[in-house]
Amino acid sequence: MAKKIILVACLVMLTTGIQAQKNFRAYLYNNEYNVYLRINFYDQDISVPGQDLYGKLPGYLGKLHNSFCWVITACEVKDEQHAEMQLINDFGSEDLTATLTWLNDSTYELKQGAGSTIKVPNKGKWQKLPKTLRLKKDPKR
Repeated sequence: MAKKIILVACLVMLTTGIQAQKNFRAYLYNNEYNVYLRINFYDQDISVPGQDLYGKLPGYLGKLHNSFCWVITACEVKDEQHAEMQLINDFGSEDLTATLTWLNDSTYELKQGAGSTIKVPNKGKWQKLPKTLRLKKDPKR
């Protein structure tokens, strides 16, 4: 009986650990602002396309149809639902901290914290992203 309890406890811990790892390894997008987050906070092996100078990173925030990005320079997974990250724009002139929260299997929330406001190019101008932005997970990526 004791062996069965230990086995079940180990399986629960293993399953929880696997789920937690899936939460912050994803491709997330927001169609309203045409932005996406490509992240892997565990292996930190993401490359920014066309910008190999940065090397392997925890991820980046990109803009569809544009090479501009915000690079995630550091991250910390706080628990299975929350991660903190530090970002800089690809010019290195602005930086900020942000929190990424896993809300459910397909929805995340990016909340900007201290520092600059995330701005992305949009039709020849800079567009500020809202301080809190909902992102959807693309299950195919």
